Amino acid sequence: QAQAAADRIGYPVLVRSAYALGGLGSGFANTKEELTALVSQAFAHTTQVLVDKSLKGWKEIEYEVVRDAYNNCVTVCNMENVDPLGIHTGESIVVAPSQTLNDREYNLLRNTAIKVIQHLGIVGECNIQYALNPESEQYYIIEVNARLSRSSALASKATGYPLAYVAAKLALGIPLPVLRNSVTNSTTANFEPSLDYCVVKVPRWDLSKFLRVSTKIGSSMKSVGEVMSVGRSFEEAFQKALRMVDENCVGFDHTVKAASDEELATPTDKRIFVLAAALRAGYDIERLYDLTKIDRWFLHKMKNITDHLAVLETYQDESTMPRSVLCRAKQLGFSDKQIAQAVQR
Repeated sequence: QAQAAADRIGYPVLVRSAYALGGLGSGFANTKEELTALVSQAFAHTTQVLVDKSLKGWKEIEYEVVRDAYNNCVTVCNMENVDPLGIHTGESIVVAPSQTLNDREYNLLRNTAIKVIQHLGIVGECNIQYALNPESEQYYIIEVNARLSRSSALASKATGYPLAYVAAKLALGIPLPVLRNSVTNSTTANFEPSLDYCVVKVPRWDLSKFLRVSTKIGSSMKSVGEVMSVGRSFEEAFQKALRMVDENCVGFDHTVKAASDEELATPTDKRIFVLAAALRAGYDIERLYDLTKIDRWFLHKMKNITDHLAVLETYQDESTMPRSVLCRAKQLGFSDKQIAQAVQR
């Protein structure tokens, strides 16, 4: 049955176990042999297997929507995965609000999210995940969680909108315009948060503690936690988050791993440092996009960091460094330790 479905859809396909959390027992199959192996593996967890069209390389976007019993709806937060579809959202670097959507795409997905929650009649909080074609406005809804999810916790912290508190009050029949926001105490829950800052979530892996575990990341979740950072720019929040994940990490560091086409194309838990090494080695944005399918906007932002690091390394002493160069380094999220290492203190 699975092979018949795959033949009808066309390879590659995504195989998933039904009713499994964290993408357990899932994977991508490019051939019949790979499909047979994945289906056998999936049946170890469940009695039902889903065979879906592979949308690997598309953008993954999430919306958090709230609706009350009187059909009032607000979209609390939208988030964008830096990693493309094919990597579990719990394994991805996530940024809020979304950075690469234009106004038309943002409102298209927002209006769809509101229609979905109204159609399903959900009262409370709902998380909707989309796959968006980077070359067009074609999209698929890949998941709807009619509950507080892992992403809801991030959205709540990122926006200061108390999703769990509001969802509980909505279940009691209180309308959104009447409900006070317990965080701000000055607005009602009917106000959509507007962010003038950037929030970045980076997952944490501890794969070295486990034997015989592959370091490759994909559609099943292996991360054991995550950190969240806030900054005025993507670069600042991104570097802050990398330092919080690992106390030995100074930021977007090109010395952790060597540049490798294979690791860029088939990501591991250290891919972000392989990206840093690749940018340092002179890989251009188009080549990196072809290998990783990470949006060019994010790659340009990462290049800003490595380019400025090269500028810092031209100074032998901090006393010779112009104030503007130091100020720019701080805006890009460089720590004092990072700057000191760069100027060879």
